[in-house]
Amino acid sequence: MKIRIKGNSLRYRLTKTDVERFDTNGYLEESTHFGAKVFKYALQRSTNDTLTAGFDDDTITMYMPVTMALEWASTDLVGYENNTGPMYLLIEKDFKCLDNIAEDQSDNYPNPLSFKV
Repeated sequence: MKIRIKGNSLRYRLTKTDVERFDTNGYLEESTHFGAKVFKYALQRSTNDTLTAGFDDDTITMYMPVTMALEWASTDLVGYENNTGPMYLLIEKDFKCLDNIAEDQSDNYPNPLSFKV
């Protein structure tokens, strides 16, 4: 799972394995160590009606409604967004880049643009 934060915008991108784990467990978490401190970001299924997010105990958690989570994991749907609050939220499946990059992309979803002629 990757995170991107810019101003009041939060985006999560998940690989195939991330989506499978989230579908199975209803929770997914990553962490980054900054010396003695640990920053975490997580995705959690919730009973909310919309995509929401919170920040507690050095952890950003994006909450995804159960119905969204189930549909997202079982279809080709790319993602969901919520731009109705003070923070723009986006969660999406991570596609393979069209450019050559050194990052391992073997677990990413096929990029739909790579099939266009």
